[in-house]
Amino acid sequence: MTNPTQATGQAKTPAARATDKAGGKAVIVGHGDLRFEWIDNWAKLPAGMSFGDTHSVQEAADGRIFIHHNGPNSTAVFDPKDGRFIEAWGGDTFRGTAHGMDLRCENGQEFLYLAPTGKNKTFKTTLKGETVMELGYPAQARNSAGQPCYPEAKPYSPTYTAFGPNGDFYITDGYGLGYICRYDIDGKLLQTFGGNGDGPDQESCPHGIFCDTRTPHRPMIVVADRAHHRLQYFTLDGKLDHLVTNATPEQDNDGTGKLRLPCQFSQYRDLLAIPDLLGRVTILDKNNNVAVHLGDNPNLKQRANNGVPQNELVPGHFCCPHGSTWDRHGNLYIVEWLPYGRVTKLRRV
Repeated sequence: MTNPTQATGQAKTPAARATDKAGGKAVIVGHGDLRFEWIDNWAKLPAGMSFGDTHSVQEAADGRIFIHHNGPNSTAVFDPKDGRFIEAWGGDTFRGTAHGMDLRCENGQEFLYLAPTGKNKTFKTTLKGETVMELGYPAQARNSAGQPCYPEAKPYSPTYTAFGPNGDFYITDGYGLGYICRYDIDGKLLQTFGGNGDGPDQESCPHGIFCDTRTPHRPMIVVADRAHHRLQYFTLDGKLDHLVTNATPEQDNDGTGKLRLPCQFSQYRDLLAIPDLLGRVTILDKNNNVAVHLGDNPNLKQRANNGVPQNELVPGHFCCPHGSTWDRHGNLYIVEWLPYGRVTKLRRV
């Protein structure tokens, strides 16, 4: 994880609400139709196993929840009913480098696309961890001036993958030179766009990438341009369409009118969830207006802080949200960039 931009100022955030429940109190976050019960420590590892930094989470077609983390056997699988551990795989292959994990079904079979930091490549695996494709650094990539983007592998550090409706996929070099590379389903490089810079079609830590299909007739590629505190929307052929900064000062309890450090995306119907490393999860509606902020942490010292002691975590408040996925029932799973791992289920109520 790179060093994030630190927050300044004093947050104004409502406390999580609690309601009586048999056996204790349930912490409820959100409001209106977007209210969730906070289920802390949802993923139950067996004795002798532990997480490293938890970076990504995905739901398989059968409902199983896959967690990608920086410890040994870096992909762990859990039962969606109760968080019971099912299996783990990976050995030491991605230990200390696990980062982006995205899932796609191709011709009836599901695959994971893994973007580890520090390996200068991406991997496509089965749900059992068998590697079926390795993509090295994009040596053939050219910038807008026709010059090579990467003279060698070292600058290339991919972070996440997005999937187009025609089979193409897009990898963002979030911790490297900021380019976005588009490939066909067989891994042939088709296009390169973006790159580090401050222009509207350039990035500063393009951390997450996703194909937003909430407008079905016009799917678009959305990039979490993290250090610029914005989202970039590109057409499927890499042309910048528009930018989203959100939220209005009335919607954002920091009063800044901006996203903080957007990390990643997951979509459920007309909703788009965005883990924000600076201590909250934002949900946008179909028009990319803020529907709700979840788990906003009033303790500025805990936001984006990888060193928060585990005993100081507070249910209802996030520290470092990094990855998310919705399940088929509209529940959210959030993983945080913390060295002992933190997996929270937000059950829709």
